[in-house]
Amino acid sequence: MIDEETPNQSKPRSGSFLREMPILLGVAIVVAVLVRAFLLQTFFIPSGSMEQTLDINNRVLVNKLVYDFRDPRRGEIVVFNSPESWRTSPDEKDFIKRVIGVAGDHVVCCDSQQRLTINGVAVNEPYLDQVDAPDGAAAAPEPFDIVVPKDRLWVMGDNRYHSADSLDQYVHSQKDIQAATIAVSSVVGRAFVLFWPFNRFDWLTVPSGFDKVPTPGGG
Repeated sequence: MIDEETPNQSKPRSGSFLREMPILLGVAIVVAVLVRAFLLQTFFIPSGSMEQTLDINNRVLVNKLVYDFRDPRRGEIVVFNSPESWRTSPDEKDFIKRVIGVAGDHVVCCDSQQRLTINGVAVNEPYLDQVDAPDGAAAAPEPFDIVVPKDRLWVMGDNRYHSADSLDQYVHSQKDIQAATIAVSSVVGRAFVLFWPFNRFDWLTVPSGFDKVPTPGGG
C-alpha cells in the first residue's frame, strides 16, 4: 500500500530540486561547451562564394570530429582557418569551400566540355552557380593545371566567378601552389547539413561526379 503524500512530505523534495538546479545547469553548460569544442558547431555563411548550394546568412552544422580519424575527401564542404593572405579583413578567419583536390591530385581546367578534370577524369558539377557567369562559362574563370602538394587541399567555391579560393590565390600569387592550397591541419570540420532557414534544409552529401575519380597515379 502506498501512503498518500502529505504537504510536509513534499517540501523536502522541492528543496532538493532547488539545491540540485545549479548542478544540473552546470552539467548542461559543460556538455554544451564540450560538444561545441570537440564535436559539433554551427556556422553562418557570410558571403555568396558557395551559392547556390549555400546562400548568404544560411546556417550549417559542422562535424569537428570526423577529420580526427581521416583526411578530407574530394567533394566535401569544409570549414577551415584561412591563411592570412586569403583574407581581406583580419576578422575573416573561418572560410567554407568545397574540396576539389587532395594530395597528389592533378587538377586541370578545362576539358572540351568546359569541365574540371581530376587525375584525367572529367567531373560533372551540377551544383555550380552560373547565374553570374558568362554564357557557356567554364567550370573556372581561369585555366589552370596543378598538382596538389602533400598534406594540402585545393578548395573552390561553388560560385566560381565570385569566390576567394585556391584558384583566386593561384592567380594572384603568380602560380605559387603552396599559397593557393590550404593545410589539411587547418580544416575545422565538415559541413554536413544546411539547417537554416528551415525551408532550405538539406544534407550536404558528396556529389556523384567525384565517384569515378581515381587515386593519384591511377592506383
